[in-house]
Amino acid sequence: MANKWVVGARPRTLPAAIAPVLVATAYSREDWQSVAALLALIVSLSLQVGVNYANDYSDGIRGTDDSRIGPIRLTASGLASAKSVRNAAFISFLVAAIAGLVLAIQSSWWLIAVGALAIAAAWGYTGGANPYGYRGLGEISVFLFFGIVATVGTYFVQTEELNLQIFIIAVPMGSLSCAILVINNLRDRAQDQLVGKRTMAVRLGDKGARILYISLLITAHLFALLTFQPFALLTLLALPLTLPLAKSIWSGTSGEALIPYLSKTGQVQLIFALLFALGLFL
Repeated sequence: MANKWVVGARPRTLPAAIAPVLVATAYSREDWQSVAALLALIVSLSLQVGVNYANDYSDGIRGTDDSRIGPIRLTASGLASAKSVRNAAFISFLVAAIAGLVLAIQSSWWLIAVGALAIAAAWGYTGGANPYGYRGLGEISVFLFFGIVATVGTYFVQTEELNLQIFIIAVPMGSLSCAILVINNLRDRAQDQLVGKRTMAVRLGDKGARILYISLLITAHLFALLTFQPFALLTLLALPLTLPLAKSIWSGTSGEALIPYLSKTGQVQLIFALLFALGLFL
């Protein structure tokens, strides 16, 4: 099998970290700062990898991953010790913190507080005594940190300014990042319900989770157009990808059959982001 640490990092989720940085950098084209953009990408990727390892560790020691039908989990499968997976999460968070500190020195010290909140949210998703991911709040956190914070923050560290437009631009990124999590939780809904993990998919039920997923795809397209940037129409070229996804999820695809849709949703986010970035750059 591939390197276990690469598998544990869950590469299929990484578009959620890349997309907001790409789009925000394109929008800041007149004030583009290559070093700041690279550091923002390092922060975003490190947080995504960190939360994946942290989730693997916390769910693994709780036993909620023991019958997981999705990708292999390092802790639950015994491929790596719980301690080593936890340490991998901490190392990832440390890398994010160091890159974020450099950005804070270059732009604003307020970024330290934002970064600390992001790391706390990454750990608290399934870690700690009262993980919010077990209460159906994971999607809200993903929308905020891998949508609003990642997009707006990347723009700010390059331009040192904010405007309403960048917050509108951030919505599609947050929506598509949420869609990745919804697919993940829809796939695991039955097992999560059995072990008392009350994700959004469990709370909404099967049909409700599918409606949420489709709504997130629609929201991404809608808010891209609401930027009123003429070349944002390029995002409509992603419809041949998003429509079949929506159709398949609405048709009732479930269980193991949903596993490929995690990577497909990630691919859609990346392609959508490339088209959106091109439109904003032009």
